[in-house]
Amino acid sequence: MPADSPSPHSVRLRKAVHVFSAGHFITLTDTLCEPIHGHNWTVAVDVDGPLDAHGMVVDFIALRDRLSEILSGLDHRMLLPAKNPQLEVSEATGPGGNNEVTIRYESRRWVFPADECALLPMLNTTAELLAEWIGQQLLTRFHEAGTPLDGRLRVEVDECLGQSGTWATL
Repeated sequence: MPADSPSPHSVRLRKAVHVFSAGHFITLTDTLCEPIHGHNWTVAVDVDGPLDAHGMVVDFIALRDRLSEILSGLDHRMLLPAKNPQLEVSEATGPGGNNEVTIRYESRRWVFPADECALLPMLNTTAELLAEWIGQQLLTRFHEAGTPLDGRLRVEVDECLGQSGTWATL
């Protein structure tokens, strides 16, 4: 099979445990920011690629466990974008000595306990960008474990039934 041909083998991971509950908001335009709200986000992963010596594209258990670890860092957190040019993000010690994250958007201001936030290196906490971040985290973790994913990775983040964003490697 030519190197640029898609692999005839793939795995799909769609498990009920791959859900995280988190709050967020996004800037919809340069002058419009939606209110804080939350979702029960569900995540699905597809991996296409060559079979290894044991006949697997990827070990389901390793994929499940690494995805679960990533999502546990997002669960019950406020998802905050660290690279949004419309938002001013700062961290400081607040009253009582606890670390806080403050977000400013025009005349609006939010203060959150730092340990209840996931400050993410992205422009906005959209489903599409969350899918990319989760996918990059998966690629990194497999690479660090010495078992890089050889094929195509596709991550889908659904923020409510039937409304999702997707990211895939090329």
